Amino acid sequence: MLLTGSMALQAQSDYAHQFTKSFHETMDTVASRWKVRFRYNVDTAGLKLPYADFRLKPYSLEETLDNICKYFDFNWWKQNDGSYKIKPYEYARRHEKDGEKMIAWLNSLYRDKTQFEARKDSVRKEVRRLLGIDDYKKQLVNGRPRLSKLRGYDGYTVQNVCIETLKGEHVFGSIYAPRPDRKTLSRWKAARGKRSWSGFALILCPDGHFNGGRYRKDEQQRLATLARMGAVCVDYDLYGWGESEREHGASAHRTDRAHVMQALNGLVMLDYVLNSRKDIDHHRIGVNGGSGGGTQSVLLSVLDNRFTAAAPTVSLASHFDGGCPCESGKPIQLAGGGTCNAELAAFFAPKPMLIVSDGGDWTSTVPSLEFPYLQRIYAMYGASGQVTNVHLPRERHDFGPNKRTAVYDFFVKVFGLDATQRDESKVTVVAPAVLQTDAK
Repeated sequence: MLLTGSMALQAQSDYAHQFTKSFHETMDTVASRWKVRFRYNVDTAGLKLPYADFRLKPYSLEETLDNICKYFDFNWWKQNDGSYKIKPYEYARRHEKDGEKMIAWLNSLYRDKTQFEARKDSVRKEVRRLLGIDDYKKQLVNGRPRLSKLRGYDGYTVQNVCIETLKGEHVFGSIYAPRPDRKTLSRWKAARGKRSWSGFALILCPDGHFNGGRYRKDEQQRLATLARMGAVCVDYDLYGWGESEREHGASAHRTDRAHVMQALNGLVMLDYVLNSRKDIDHHRIGVNGGSGGGTQSVLLSVLDNRFTAAAPTVSLASHFDGGCPCESGKPIQLAGGGTCNAELAAFFAPKPMLIVSDGGDWTSTVPSLEFPYLQRIYAMYGASGQVTNVHLPRERHDFGPNKRTAVYDFFVKVFGLDATQRDESKVTVVAPAVLQTDAK
């Protein structure tokens, strides 16, 4: 039996049998040679790898992993503890080195503002086509909104809204608005000049995938605080989350339809507030969301020119399009022969943009990769100072206090909001049911 086993191994390790070894035998060799550990999110039982030893490159662990994983349509990801996770291929997620190559390629496409503007015009049109947003907009029913009772708090109000979008479908959200006393309102008007006062700023706040959705504490704190500072703020459920889950089911969220519906819902909310309220300054319209909400913020800024300031938070990368079909289900990254969220964000130039990033997620590359690229594009417009990056290297993926502070500071600067009203302790955090359409 020992001789038979030896002969079988030898038979697999020759030219006639393509020098085949088992996947696990090969990976054990890699682990031993480079002193690393592997974890697997894929089924590897029975897998065989031809030319196994030839795929090992003594000068590079990661090239070795590329050579092995790509044969099976797997990918590798280095973990914080130094181990490597082997996962299925993900079209929306790439390595940092791929982001570097993408940025270098994009930089080669335009040497000046004229070339960039031509590229922007072409890609934006193609994004609309690939998303299918205009076909959906033609089907809008413009249903009459259902509004909850207006609730008053310290310096702000909240009212829930439900709007029929397509026939039998709805977007569900809440509107946080300033409720200044006469003295505060007089001070705001004086600061801007009575003749130039044209109403409150508006900030659309698409939600991300944080636990609790738009009902969570930090979301209420951010929108209510911005409202206290002088901005009308609007958030709304992700498609298939919150009240939308009741209508469509949770499984609807992880579909390509969610990608276009969330964009549509954002535009419907924007139109509704601008058309229904007479107290909005149409020159101060912002968009700010975190994680998947940051991805939506960039997409909305590509789809609609009315936004005048944007603050995508813990989302932007050249090597990650978003880990959910609601962010990458429609193939918009194929526009223009290939694009990424960094280029889509660059289309916002020269208008003010804040990028909030941290060291604990895919945005860790922003200071060294995406932000310098954005600075180059803004410089073409003579507006280098209009794009800023607040990077929090010791923080992880959330919308915590320091990230909210960065957002407050940004909108104080670009919209002239009242920093004296920035006090999250004044915010009343309510139960999720209170923020839903049928709230009493």
